[in-house]
Amino acid sequence: MDADRLTAWDAELRAAHTRLRAALAATREALGSGEAAPDAASDLALFCIGFCTALDGHHRSEDQALFPALRAEHPELGDKIDKLMQDHSMLSHLLGALRGAVESGPDAQTIEGHLDGVNAIMESHFRFEEREILQPLRTLALDADVHEVLGPL
Repeated sequence: MDADRLTAWDAELRAAHTRLRAALAATREALGSGEAAPDAASDLALFCIGFCTALDGHHRSEDQALFPALRAEHPELGDKIDKLMQDHSMLSHLLGALRGAVESGPDAQTIEGHLDGVNAIMESHFRFEEREILQPLRTLALDADVHEVLGPL
């Protein structure tokens, strides 16, 4: 395995977080287009479902591929990895509620409230993850496809 691959996991994780933040921003933009746009409801559903699927897929991939490899090389991170996995479970629940709200078509204020909740937990989770595991990721010896490890982003 070459040195570039060994140092890439931290950069790949940051890039995944950046793409997910952009997807949330696009979802908010679709919500903000409001009544004036004839396709606002379908745009919102498209962006929301895409964002929900991407974030949930990212977390499932971390749980199945990244975290087991990280735990094997850095058992001292066990409690931190457990906390990250708990965050994933909480975010999955919040994403389900957001998707349900979009699909049932409540008002923009209700959906905005769901987006605010997802955003708050997501940002807290990303900051914790970046603070606690980026350094160990720099040396993680995991020879796997990035999409398997971080989701199809």
